[in-house]
Amino acid sequence: MLRKKEKQVTMASTSSNHTTLIARQTEVTGDIHFRGNLVIEGKVKGNVSAHSDSDARLQIVDGGVIEGEIRVPQVVINGNVNGDVFAARHLELASKAMVEGNVHYKLIEMMKGAQVNGALLSNADLSSAGETPMIGYTEDETVIEAS
Repeated sequence: MLRKKEKQVTMASTSSNHTTLIARQTEVTGDIHFRGNLVIEGKVKGNVSAHSDSDARLQIVDGGVIEGEIRVPQVVINGNVNGDVFAARHLELASKAMVEGNVHYKLIEMMKGAQVNGALLSNADLSSAGETPMIGYTEDETVIEAS
C-alpha cells in the first residue's frame, strides 16, 4: 500500500513562529486575527489584530495595503495603511510607509520618507495595566496560522 507523503512548507520563521503571506494581487475582505508573522503584499479590507501578549509581527511591504485598524505588538510598515495603528511594543515606519490615521506606539523607528497623516501618540509611559488593549481570541473566531 502506497502512502502519500505530506510536505510541510514554511516561508520563514523566527523561533517557533510561522509566517502567513497575503500575496500581491490578493484581496482579503474581513478581519484577520493571527499569531506568528503576517506579511501583507496584497490588500486587506478589514481590521488586523493579534493578542498583545504574543510575539506577533505584522509586515506590510511596498505595495501592500490595509484599510482598517491594526492592533499588533510589532509592526513594520512600508506600504499603505488607512486606519489607526496600535503597536504595543515596536513600530517601524520604513521609507515608503503612508499612514492615514493615528499611530499609537511604545517604541518607534521612522525612516526618511515615511508619512503619517494623523497623530503620533506615545504609550511608553503607560504601565502594562494601561497598555492599549489588543483583541483577544474566542473559540468562535477563525485564527490564521501557517504550519
